[in-house]
Amino acid sequence: MKIVVVTGGIGSGKSVVCRVMRDKGWTAQYNADARVKALYSEKAGLLESLETSLGCVLRDDDGVFQPRSLAQVIFSDNEALKKVEALVFPALLEDFEAYRKENAGAEVIIFESATILEKPRFDGFGDVTVLVDAPLQTRLERACERDKASVEAVQARMANQPLMNSLSQGKNDPRVDFVLENTSGLAELESKVEELMLNIHKH
Repeated sequence: MKIVVVTGGIGSGKSVVCRVMRDKGWTAQYNADARVKALYSEKAGLLESLETSLGCVLRDDDGVFQPRSLAQVIFSDNEALKKVEALVFPALLEDFEAYRKENAGAEVIIFESATILEKPRFDGFGDVTVLVDAPLQTRLERACERDKASVEAVQARMANQPLMNSLSQGKNDPRVDFVLENTSGLAELESKVEELMLNIHKH
């Protein structure tokens, strides 16, 4: 089994690439960003631990997790973010290990994450890392159209991914094994993904 990390900045199209990979047979896929959001509610004791560590309430009167409350706490507080990650990342890795065991017969498991290269805790994770990329302006335009958001709003989100932005501007990262330039239509992208999958098999 190979763990293939698929990452990329906002608007790069990494989720589209993962969807194409699924259509072409790599059906075991773990979306780390989606699972983190789910774990806040699903993982017993996680919210309580976060509230204790941060010294604040992250649920409404009905006990339902409020993502916006957490976002406000960690937005400009790096120490708070570190506290959150110290609790969430182990829970995520435990959750992924359970998923890996459930899919023990899979030849490949895709681990999709927008932020994995930004997090030192995950250095060395996975067997192959794929960066889905496109020029900054292309990514910006895609995200604006996809999310029906203003340029300023998307730029503010992109500012939180400095490494992804520098990679889009030509910076190299030795942790990246393959770069997939997603700059054309779906037909060409599918062809690129098919070639990439063959190269990963050989890697």
